[in-house]
Amino acid sequence: MIVVGVDGSKAGLEAVTWAAREAALRGGDAVRVVHTMAEWPLEMDDAAPHAEVGRWMRDSAAAVLEEAAQHVKNEVPGIDVETRLLAGDPRATLIETSRDADLLVVGSHGLGGFRGLLLGSVALGVSGQAVCPVAVVRARPEPSHNVVVVGVDGSPGNAEVIELAFAEATLRGAELHAIHAWNSAIIGYGPETLADALDAATTERRLLADLVSGCAARHPDVTVVERSRHGHPAEVLREASQGAELLVVGSRGRGPFAGLMLGSVSHALLHHATCPVIVLPTAQP
Repeated sequence: MIVVGVDGSKAGLEAVTWAAREAALRGGDAVRVVHTMAEWPLEMDDAAPHAEVGRWMRDSAAAVLEEAAQHVKNEVPGIDVETRLLAGDPRATLIETSRDADLLVVGSHGLGGFRGLLLGSVALGVSGQAVCPVAVVRARPEPSHNVVVVGVDGSPGNAEVIELAFAEATLRGAELHAIHAWNSAIIGYGPETLADALDAATTERRLLADLVSGCAARHPDVTVVERSRHGHPAEVLREASQGAELLVVGSRGRGPFAGLMLGSVSHALLHHATCPVIVLPTAQP
């Protein structure tokens, strides 16, 4: 089951389009379209004062769901689609809904009032706390290539991230770019000579190869390009996302702030990646 959150925004319909196509790639998974609103319009009696306001809000919510459901049917005729109108805070509601989902899809922006922000509060909130993988969808600024990018860092849970990326590449018949960006200050060694630097680069390339080899053996149909680069992981992966179909990362990496729900790298990529991003919940180190 793929769950997609909508709110009547353009970004919400972009998320619906992506979710419908993802469902088709997965062999026809059902799509559940979810819209959230405040509790009081749903509970308002028709005889209550200003009941027409509640009716208007309910009718508007129903129209949002109907438009989104029709969008799914137009994108992938024959796909199973259902709609649900839920009450409460959108972030808390979608997080709860993720317990029954294989994938939660949201747009990068909603109808919030802060248009200058690169990422909406709902997308950011659910990406750090949902139970299932979360896809944050934004319109790509350039034609995409048939490439899936995955961030590889050897952190707890990273094996599951790599496995998910291979699965997505398989679905798309895409080339997989496994990117390992290492920063000497984060990892804990600081090369002082050219020889030390070369040794460090060799070590990190071997780490990348070791981390990817198991999944590569299980997915012989996927062409894998391994790239190990010295640099900040967020910047290296942002560059790699340009022109890609999809970027897959874990919610936590090897950073030092274990109490955060979303790691600094995944947080930065949700803001700055130029393609849809799937964030997989991963164990904190």
